[in-house]
Formats: sequence, structure tokens, C-alpha cells
Amino acid sequence: MTPIVADTGPLIALARTGRLELLRRLFRHIVIPPAVHEELAIGSGRPGATALAAALAAKWISVESVASRRVALELAQLLDSGEAEAIALAEQLDARFLLIDELAGRRIARRRGVSVTGVAGVLLSAKASGAVVAVRPILQELSEAGYRLSTRLLASVLQRAGE
Repeated sequence: MTPIVADTGPLIALARTGRLELLRRLFRHIVIPPAVHEELAIGSGRPGATALAAALAAKWISVESVASRRVALELAQLLDSGEAEAIALAEQLDARFLLIDELAGRRIARRRGVSVTGVAGVLLSAKASGAVVAVRPILQELSEAGYRLSTRLLASVLQRAGE
């Protein structure tokens, strides 16, 4: 199966709200680059860190090195290191998609031919598969946890979810 590569933000958001398991249910395996692993701050005690540590220990989230440091360094001129390595790894693995929410990172990934989705896309997939009944309460939880989604995106997601 073609891998899914993830950036830091969506993993933290889903872990903080107790929804990280949706990724395993929907996609079975997630790959992250070393910079994303560092940004997750597993031993920090922050909300969601325990769930992320458990996923890494269970190996349904795994760390894979980026073969082309040149590509990652080139991208790091425009993005943070986690986003840069995630895009480079998605290219390297010919990933099914890159899970990323940061707008600049999404734009650059798309320009480079990498398919992208974000937390909202994951929630829509979860609802379509029956993994969740409604996305509205999860979006509310994300908002309360400090995860920012634009008003326009929220409206679009709720409309697509039929809520």
C-alpha cells in the first residue's frame, strides 16, 4: 500500500483531542521524517504526547529518513524543517498523500506534484467510512484545543459533511 506521510500539526491536533487513532483506522500506517518526530516532542508531557508515543511504539507511526538532504534543505528555505522534510519524504516515497494543514506547505507540496489533505479531510473521510458520526463536535474540540481552521474552511467542511 502506498504510504501516507504526515507533518507535525495534524498529528498533534488529533492526538490532543484523542482522535489520533482515526489515522490508524483509516490508513493503517503513517510515515514521518526525523524533523517531524523531533517537533512532536514525545517526552514533553504536552497534551497528546502519550498517544503519539504509543503510536510510535506500536509502529503504526514510523520514522523514515529523507534520502535527499539537498531537497529538504532547499525546501527549508521556505518552510520549517518538519514541513520541508515531510514534503521531501512524500516525494521520495511517492506517498498517497501528505497530511499537512499549513497553507504555505500545502501550496508548495501541490506545486511539486504531492497530493495533500489536512485534518478536515481526515475528518470527512472518517465520517464517510463510519469511523465518526459527526465532524462538528470534533471541529469544536480542535478549536478548543487551539487548532485554527478558517471560518471559510469550517463552513465548507460542515457543508460537505452534511452538518
